[in-house]
Amino acid sequence: MTVLDTRTLGRATLARQLLLDRADMPALDAVAHLCGLQAQEPQEPFIGLWSRLRAFEPGTLSDLLVERRVVRTHLMRRTVHLVTADDVLAWRARHDAMLRQRVLGVYRRDLDGVDLDELAVAGRETMADGEPRSMAELTRAVADRWPEVAPRALGEMLIAALVPMAQLPPRGLWRTKGGVRNLPLSTWLGREPDPSDTADSDPVGQVLLRRYLAAHGPAATADLRAWSGLAGLPAAVAAARAELVSFRDERGRELLDLPDAPRPDPDTPAPVRFLPAFDNAILGYQDRGRIIDDDHRGLSVAGERVVLVDGRVAATWTVEEDTVVARPLRRFSRAERAEVAEEGRAMAAFLSDKASERVRVEAV
Repeated sequence: MTVLDTRTLGRATLARQLLLDRADMPALDAVAHLCGLQAQEPQEPFIGLWSRLRAFEPGTLSDLLVERRVVRTHLMRRTVHLVTADDVLAWRARHDAMLRQRVLGVYRRDLDGVDLDELAVAGRETMADGEPRSMAELTRAVADRWPEVAPRALGEMLIAALVPMAQLPPRGLWRTKGGVRNLPLSTWLGREPDPSDTADSDPVGQVLLRRYLAAHGPAATADLRAWSGLAGLPAAVAAARAELVSFRDERGRELLDLPDAPRPDPDTPAPVRFLPAFDNAILGYQDRGRIIDDDHRGLSVAGERVVLVDGRVAATWTVEEDTVVARPLRRFSRAERAEVAEEGRAMAAFLSDKASERVRVEAV
């Protein structure tokens, strides 16, 4: 079986993630291709798409939110993702059990003795008037039935697991601040999420597998599990295996992939890219070594924005007033420093609506 080294896997990831070449692709198609963008920080998806699309206008993504064609919701790994309306309706039920278990993993003691089906009914009854509510408003409405239970536990279980919710605009609009206001997906999108198909072949799981590989492959089932939060989708993998190709990584893990998906030459030049916090190009894997050194792995879960140089995380970046500041994690060559500065100027112009192109690349 062919072994794919770390650099080869890294170039494949960049190609699938639209980071090797910016794509001429509508924003809606990019959100779908990427299987959504992690979005607990509301402005980060705009940065993620700007780094991936050749002609991205942030107002386009805001319009998609207002038009209900993309949705902010809890999905993969119980984190807030920005996904297309079609995808959340098709995928949400397949995530229900995982979402419930993840909330229980945090609040099991608080929710001991709470009938979760009864809690779900109470939440739906409260939201039946079609009025968006904050978590605090929702929990106050049901708390009289469970006065001894911590409100946070009730709210997290309702909003992240029991009642599929959308976080409504203005939350998530470009340069707009807004608290989280929730409405059931069925109300916001006009129909209930598709029911979960319990067939042995796990058809929804097969869709998730193929879509994940298109955006992240080649990858191991452990990577698929780390990305989705689901338990490896064994039935889906078994049913789709005949359509897939297999490789191994340098650790000996089996990697699955779509036969015709891009696997560029490992020496393909990789341009500098500024990534947002919690980008799935990093978080979408259990083994993140294809794109980030183990010594820096903690950056990917700490909310640090990072810079890719030659296809790997090589700096962090922040914005200080009107200046993009890059802080290298290793020594840069003169050419690398120049390329980071050039991309940093473009990022500064994007974030400031061309009012500033100030960038500072600090010393190691």
